[in-house]
Amino acid sequence: MGHDHDAARTRLVKLPHRPAAVIFDLDGLLFDTESLYQDAIMTAAGELGHDMTPAIFRTMIGRPLAQTRAFLLEQYGSSFPVEDLLAAWHRHFAVIVETRLAVKPGVLELLDALDTLGLPRGIATSSSHKTVQHHLGAHDLGGRFHHIVASGDYAAGKPAPDPYLLAAERLQIDPHLCLALEDSYNGVRSAAAAGMMTIMVPDLLEATDEIRGLCTFVVRDLHAVRGLVLAGR
Repeated sequence: MGHDHDAARTRLVKLPHRPAAVIFDLDGLLFDTESLYQDAIMTAAGELGHDMTPAIFRTMIGRPLAQTRAFLLEQYGSSFPVEDLLAAWHRHFAVIVETRLAVKPGVLELLDALDTLGLPRGIATSSSHKTVQHHLGAHDLGGRFHHIVASGDYAAGKPAPDPYLLAAERLQIDPHLCLALEDSYNGVRSAAAAGMMTIMVPDLLEATDEIRGLCTFVVRDLHAVRGLVLAGR
């Protein structure tokens, strides 16, 4: 089932109920950063003399840092200089993000629609608060979200439900009344485990059968999400 079929479904089918709040992932959903992270880690690995493929990177998408560190050691062996790679990855990303950070299609239009509807919104991410504030500030979006849940705010990261449950708690909205927007497998698993309506907007990862089963919809972009939210008025 391709995106075109999914997009067609969204024109015919509404959300199960109007969301009382919308909770966004950050990387790959609000901002086109996953491709930047991929470029940065490929450069960092090459700098250290190690092979890194897009396929390996994509298995890391949506993982908290501790899981990423463990995965790299499992992938390359216990003697792999994981801290050196992480430092080089961060260094290269910090350079390219200053000139290549872009919002994903439909972000501004969706936020405007949520303003019109008076729906509160939050962010639930594995990134740090510093990263969130940098990205939001770069595009003057700092005032568009009511609460931000980031790394350090919860005990267990995605795919555990904790980030989304905490975001709902801070928004003072029942999780089952929230709409979660995600691009990664672990993000979808996290939001679904929290009991939220979940829409996947694929970025570097295409939806699998498992992920489709956890999602209310899989759509092409946030323009389609906006259409679904407005259809539920």
